[in-house]
Amino acid sequence: MLLKRSAPDTLIRLGEQSIEEILREVSGVEFIMLCSTDGFELASIHKKNVANSGKLAAVSSSILAMVQAFLGEINLNGCQSITLDAENGKAILSAVPSPHHPMLIVAMTSKDVLLGHLLLAIKKASEKIAQADQPNG
Repeated sequence: MLLKRSAPDTLIRLGEQSIEEILREVSGVEFIMLCSTDGFELASIHKKNVANSGKLAAVSSSILAMVQAFLGEINLNGCQSITLDAENGKAILSAVPSPHHPMLIVAMTSKDVLLGHLLLAIKKASEKIAQADQPNG
């Protein structure tokens, strides 16, 4: 089955609503973006401006692909998310396993974000998007 570069507008709107909900519900999220796995920004919401979100989408998809390849080499399958912890904040890259339009959620947060709360919110958003991408979605 051929995967399309961009998702349908209805799926992108659902994704945008889902990431907006994360920004609203999880304290400490400063920027969140939905992008295609081939590195194109589909939607973003922010409290703190990010200079070049298009470049961030491209780099994020590349990082996730590299980590997935690395995990395959050590016989760990199905990389779902990556958490990067820095002195001044965190970045989370999470795969959205949509069957026809795989995507990625990228979140940038303050250092004091409740990581479990954020990961659960991202997982719920990912599941909602993936479910809507089903043939009967």
